[in-house]
Amino acid sequence: MSERKTERFRTEKDYLGEVKVPGDAYYGVQTVRALENFPISGQTSLPVFTMAMVSIKKAAAMVNVELGCLDSKIGNMIILACDRILNGEFQEQFLVDVYQAGAGTSHHMNVNEVVANIAIEMLGGTKGDYSVVHPNDHVNYGQSTNDVYPTAMRIAALQLSKKFVKNLYALTEAFKQKAKSVDAIVKAGRTHLQDAVPIRVGQEFSGYTDALLKASRGVEKATESLKELGIGGSAVGTGINTHREYACRVVEKLRQIVNLDIKESKNRFEAMQSNAPFVELSGAIRTLAVELIRIANDIRLMNSGPNTGLAEIDLPSVQPGSSIMPGKVNPVIPEMMNMVCFSVIGNDLSIALAAQAGQFELNVMMPLIQHKLLDSIFILTSAAKVFHEKCISGLEVNKKRCQDYAMRSLGIVTVLNPIIGYTKASEVARESMRTGKPIRDVIVEHNILSADQLNKVLSPFSMTEPRARDVAV
Repeated sequence: MSERKTERFRTEKDYLGEVKVPGDAYYGVQTVRALENFPISGQTSLPVFTMAMVSIKKAAAMVNVELGCLDSKIGNMIILACDRILNGEFQEQFLVDVYQAGAGTSHHMNVNEVVANIAIEMLGGTKGDYSVVHPNDHVNYGQSTNDVYPTAMRIAALQLSKKFVKNLYALTEAFKQKAKSVDAIVKAGRTHLQDAVPIRVGQEFSGYTDALLKASRGVEKATESLKELGIGGSAVGTGINTHREYACRVVEKLRQIVNLDIKESKNRFEAMQSNAPFVELSGAIRTLAVELIRIANDIRLMNSGPNTGLAEIDLPSVQPGSSIMPGKVNPVIPEMMNMVCFSVIGNDLSIALAAQAGQFELNVMMPLIQHKLLDSIFILTSAAKVFHEKCISGLEVNKKRCQDYAMRSLGIVTVLNPIIGYTKASEVARESMRTGKPIRDVIVEHNILSADQLNKVLSPFSMTEPRARDVAV
């Protein structure tokens, strides 16, 4: 029995004592402690974040070998180990919960241990024999969680943002094309959810288009501050235990590895103390989410019905809408978008609270910021694509319904203001409300305008554009 246990486990130790580690695991003692200490959510960091950290390990090893700070045999094995991880191997070895030790030391050591043990095996050693390659002394040479973790956060956010911004602009373009295709259709405008003057569907959608365009540009602009990296600051920003050329060289290596326009921070103390760049990006994403919620809600209202709602538009039918009501189809894509955006707004609050919780040279709440920010980017990237492809692109406008609403709206009486005056126009509106007669019929019955004047004034399209007083009283 004891022999089988020895085969299944190995013993590793740190300055707190000995720990049993699964024999086939590439992680080590500190990862096991994290798994025991933090069985919190069952969620692990997104692979893009782990890969960003591994990229830093690779860049650091390359630079430290070049500078003579790391034995080339060990350093080259670390580089090869990182390449294997970056190529997709060993993903199951990164197990630390997103809610973990402050500053992300647990996840960082998970990475250091996995890289070390892969390198050990490639050198012919046995996993856990850190006399061959040590997670701290070799893999982590010249580094600290305090500069590695926020650097990985920046790289991961920048990488995810590429696809995110691309999908946002694609969604904006879908709204733009839809606005063009339905521009001639006139509908009732609504303010306070009440009848207002007519508006063209294309005009309404052009508003959605530009709102999304501005919000998307805001997101893209907010990523710029993430390009300044504090790597090389080591523990508190001073660069202790690093070569004088380490910081600039490791940034140059990273630029090549991750293919991003990144640069060395002008002030590593600021880069390590402040999480403002993440707050800025999250704030821009929150603004986008607010706009998407508003637009999705409008889409849902316009789609309401089909017989007892507005029914101004028809959305693609993507799934049955009820487990009990046959034939029911719901606006599930806009509903999904709302839920995603609600989550994003909640993430933003968490990020803001975590960012202000830093003290002196470090913010220990970085794991929460990392998790919430990358989650927001990830889910909105997917949601924008689905909203575009399964909702907006296939959206159809009920032309007859829209035009009928436009001419039945009490708001059309507004065009009479320059002709008969606000007071007289109000009387027309009140009679229409009291009798249920359309505005046109009330005007005809009271001989307020001639038929020719009425046709000119109440031309649906002309009511959606600026115009001078063009009908004589």
